[in-house]
Amino acid sequence: MVIAIESVILCLLFTLMVFIMSREPIKMLYDYPPKIQERVKSLDAYKDRIPTQKDKVTTKILASLLFVIVLSLILRCVNGYTTFREGFGFGFLLWTSVNLYDAVVLEVIWFCHDPHFVFKVTEDMVKDYHDYWFHIKGFLIGEAIALAVCTAAGLVIQFLL
Repeated sequence: MVIAIESVILCLLFTLMVFIMSREPIKMLYDYPPKIQERVKSLDAYKDRIPTQKDKVTTKILASLLFVIVLSLILRCVNGYTTFREGFGFGFLLWTSVNLYDAVVLEVIWFCHDPHFVFKVTEDMVKDYHDYWFHIKGFLIGEAIALAVCTAAGLVIQFLL
């Protein structure tokens, strides 16, 4: 039951984070399907505001490190887990619940159908905005990242906390 409550809380916090970031969609450009990225990069209106690929990688690494810390603290201090197996297993379960929520609710249902996320001069790219497979692939990539993050969290729980 605790895992279910934690999953809901993490999904709500993740939704809040996405909502705040979505106020400036250009900052989330690399979360858009490739054809939309290409079109936006070619537009003069966005030229000086496009984040670099380096910014994207740096953000993902920092977010992963932050998640390792938060996940480790939740699993150790709230749940009382002390072994690698518990940390990794339950961490992976939490990650997967948030990742699945992100893919289905935030991306396929919200992002793909909310005009707020449509860049000006890309309104004709409806098919690309509705590219559900892009978001499903993102879910699978997220699961691969989870293996590394949850391994790190399990190690932190086992050896440092």
